[in-house]
Amino acid sequence: MSSTAADPRVDLTIERIIRASPASVWRAWTEPELLAKWWIPAPARARVEKLEVTPGGGFVTSMSEGGGGFTPHTDGIFLVVEPGRRLVFTNVIDSSWHPAAPEPVAMTAEITLDPHPDGTAYRAIVRHGDPEARDLHESLGFFDGWGAVTEALAELVEGADPGD
Repeated sequence: MSSTAADPRVDLTIERIIRASPASVWRAWTEPELLAKWWIPAPARARVEKLEVTPGGGFVTSMSEGGGGFTPHTDGIFLVVEPGRRLVFTNVIDSSWHPAAPEPVAMTAEITLDPHPDGTAYRAIVRHGDPEARDLHESLGFFDGWGAVTEALAELVEGADPGD
C-alpha cells in the first residue's frame, strides 16, 4: 500500500529532515515511553493510555497543562502500519471502534519515514473531510502545534538516536 499525494485543498503537511535513522524515529512513534516525551507541545505533558501499533489498534493519549489533571487528547485507531516506514491513524473511529465526532476537528494522519542521506525524510500529512475542516485546523494553530511536536520528536531522536 502506498501513500496518496497530499491535496492542499483539504490536507495540511509538515515535512523535515530528521538527523536520525528511520528506526529511531519509528521507535519514538511506537514506544509509549518515547511518544509521551514529545507528542504534546511543551510545556503540557502527555500520557499514553493505549498504543497498539497494528491495523485497528487503539491510539489513546491524555494531556496535562500547568501541572493539573490529565484530560483526553487523542482517541483513535491505526489504519495502516508498515513497520519502520509508515503509520496512518484516524480520530474518526475511537479506540473502541465506535464512530466518533472528535473536537475540534476530524482527521486522518499519515506519517512517512523515508531514508535520507542525512537521516530520515519525515512527512506528516493530516487529511480532512472538506476545505472548511482543513481551514479550521490551520486557524487553530496546526503549523505551530504539529511543528512544535515535530521539533520535539527531532530533538529527542537526534540527541540519542535510540534506534542505532
